[in-house]
Amino acid sequence: MNKLVFANLVHRPLRSAISVLAVAIEVIMILSIVAIFMGMLDDQKARTNGIGADLIVMPSNASFIGGMSGAPMSAKLGPFLARLPHVAVASPVISNFSMGSSVEVLYGIDYPSFNALKPFVFLSGGPFQDPNDVIVDDVFARAGQGHRVGESIMILNHPFRISGIVESGKGGRKLLPIDTLSSLMGSEGKASVIYLKMDTPANDTLVSDEIHSTKGLENYKVQTMADLVALYTPSRFPGFDLALRVVISIAVIVGFLVIFQSMYTAVLERTREIGILKSLGASNLTIVSVVLRETAVLAVAGVLVGIVSTYGVRQLLRIKFSTFAFELTPAWIGWGTLIAFAGALGGALYPAWMAARKDAIDALAYE
Repeated sequence: MNKLVFANLVHRPLRSAISVLAVAIEVIMILSIVAIFMGMLDDQKARTNGIGADLIVMPSNASFIGGMSGAPMSAKLGPFLARLPHVAVASPVISNFSMGSSVEVLYGIDYPSFNALKPFVFLSGGPFQDPNDVIVDDVFARAGQGHRVGESIMILNHPFRISGIVESGKGGRKLLPIDTLSSLMGSEGKASVIYLKMDTPANDTLVSDEIHSTKGLENYKVQTMADLVALYTPSRFPGFDLALRVVISIAVIVGFLVIFQSMYTAVLERTREIGILKSLGASNLTIVSVVLRETAVLAVAGVLVGIVSTYGVRQLLRIKFSTFAFELTPAWIGWGTLIAFAGALGGALYPAWMAARKDAIDALAYE
């Protein structure tokens, strides 16, 4: 029977190739959309966690998603909070969601205090020397044809000179002087958040209580960085789960319909073959198993092609968009495989049932 299964697939190479391609596209769609979303999410989480702060202070209505709330608070709160007991460093920061040449979150920083949270590791160059300087991380520096210290780049339609290149993992990929970014945004003297570093992390609660007892700051959000990073989950990002369900549904429908059409046509073309098998004593279960085994072979081949192709997509994205995070995890490879198999076998069930119901005498007489 296994020889018969493979012989039937080889006998119709174009149909088999189309079926394999349909399953592969299903796998690529599922894995790619998940890898893109999760890559962006985990990359932002890692870079936020790498800032080196213990607490973050923001207005009550501010979004935890960096760059989405503008600059609603006064940057003068930084020096005030720095004078509180147990606060070692207070650093006001502007984060601006930009959709210029690429989607990114720009950071406007007060260099001395931001560096005090966790010192930058410079690979070349150094701190800002001019209001129109920018510090970039090594991931951005490798992008495209590469960037170097002293080079001019456009940010928000404004030329900036790269003053230094640092190791990635500390906030944004592009860091500007806070006064410069606030001026470009029309938010002079403002900040999005204020990062605090304690004399010891054990005093987080004491500092939080002190802030909330200060007049005018009662309703401000004060979170530990661990609590903030814990919010970076798919369920907290609008549209993530919906987009994922839509893509998976479309992928499953594509795979289902192609497999259904392929196996349905194959059953019609092999009516006499089915009659011969039944006349030789093959049971209905045997006939069903032949159709499903063919489908399983197509699904296995499609999944393998899909997984390999997804790794190819990742390499292409790394070449084209080197700052783009694409996270392909074993767990989602497993889920993608199961979903593709379920869709393929679901598409083969009716053709298999139809084959098993054929009368042996009628099938033998079929022209």
